[in-house]
Amino acid sequence: MNQFSNMWRFLPPVTKNLIIINFIVWLAMMVFPRALGIDLTKFFALHYVEAPDFNVGQLFTYMFMHSQDTFTHILFNMFTLFMFGTVLERVLGAKRFLFFYLTCGVGAAIIQEGVWALTLENTVISELARLNHTSAQLIQEWVARQPDILPMNYNIYNTVGASGAIYGVLLAFGMLFPNRPMYLMFIPVPVKAKWMVAGFVVLELLIGLSSANDGVAHFAHLGGMLVGFLIIFYWKKKGVIHGTYY
Repeated sequence: MNQFSNMWRFLPPVTKNLIIINFIVWLAMMVFPRALGIDLTKFFALHYVEAPDFNVGQLFTYMFMHSQDTFTHILFNMFTLFMFGTVLERVLGAKRFLFFYLTCGVGAAIIQEGVWALTLENTVISELARLNHTSAQLIQEWVARQPDILPMNYNIYNTVGASGAIYGVLLAFGMLFPNRPMYLMFIPVPVKAKWMVAGFVVLELLIGLSSANDGVAHFAHLGGMLVGFLIIFYWKKKGVIHGTYY
């Protein structure tokens, strides 16, 4: 505990405050519905752009919210930020790291909106067909006659979590410290950071393309990594970042 306390005390300011804000919002998501009857997810989680509950601010606010169903969601994200964000902030500086983190999160949200634009209509139609014990064709004909039906059902699909920004942080760490040995659970030997990041990319892509209904926004993760790659690539090209660090 003393070691953790010392590590926390010397955390750089942006990383520390991001962790604090995320836990405060997580607690608020727990308290507000019970005490005030206000569901923060309705207003601040990321909804599809055609959903009645969507507002443009959700592209930013969603990344400070986490699932209430399990503590592991926020725990994994904040632990990863604690481990890798600390290093990146010291390398990039506080302002540049904050810009990087938030831009990756917003970029991940935009990618998720694009994926929804391509898939959500069919997803909703299939779900309505299942619930009504009928065919997707009949639901499509019904929707054609009552086009307002689909947007109302879009409201039930939303995304929360800092994972898009966190995966951007992981990507940046892999680019700047490609040969840093990493120790992962269930793998008895160290893995270089660049291979760890590459493994995450492949895994997220395969699961995303498999249409696995696991409730995880895998393409948002990939979106955060893509934006992170573009930013780090640009900064290295412009000489803001000089080479790699290990």
